[in-house]
Amino acid sequence: MDKTVSLPHQTNTTATVTLVESSSNPSGVALVSPYQTTRVGDPMDLVTLAQQVQKGDEFTRANACNKLTVIADQIRYLQEQARKVLEDAKKDAELHHAACNVVKKPGNMYYLYMRESGQRYFSILSPKEWGSSCPHKFLSAYKLQYDMSWTPQEEVEKRDAEIGIMDKLLNSQTALPAAKEPNFEGISK
Repeated sequence: MDKTVSLPHQTNTTATVTLVESSSNPSGVALVSPYQTTRVGDPMDLVTLAQQVQKGDEFTRANACNKLTVIADQIRYLQEQARKVLEDAKKDAELHHAACNVVKKPGNMYYLYMRESGQRYFSILSPKEWGSSCPHKFLSAYKLQYDMSWTPQEEVEKRDAEIGIMDKLLNSQTALPAAKEPNFEGISK
């Protein structure tokens, strides 16, 4: 049974309150006085119920908005991460296509130079090793990682430390519990 109630102190605001259907003889047995269960007591009870329904609607809307805001923030973060992954992949691909006369091996540093013609190439000699006889413009140094990505020289220490932490985690007993042998007892053949 629905009742529409005007809320006090709020102009032109009404709320619909749904009351529980009543039965004077549930399952054929009169448990309580039908008069006491079907009468609406104080009209303020309906107003209080309507205010409670309205407050519930407001909180439900606020909670949904808060959760959607968190999701929107997560979407923006993931978009930024995707952009960074694509930029890194493009940079790595460009570096893999730079000219090089040696077989590149993961774990080694390579030094990127540019000839007067604009050709970019890798060398195993650093500018320090070349000294004043360095024939071309030095651009940057990179370490080839085991996943075939390139780490700029200024980030190598940080990246190596991160990889070291991951290795420790993977090698610790708590991170990866020992595999258990399958228990085939009780399985009929």
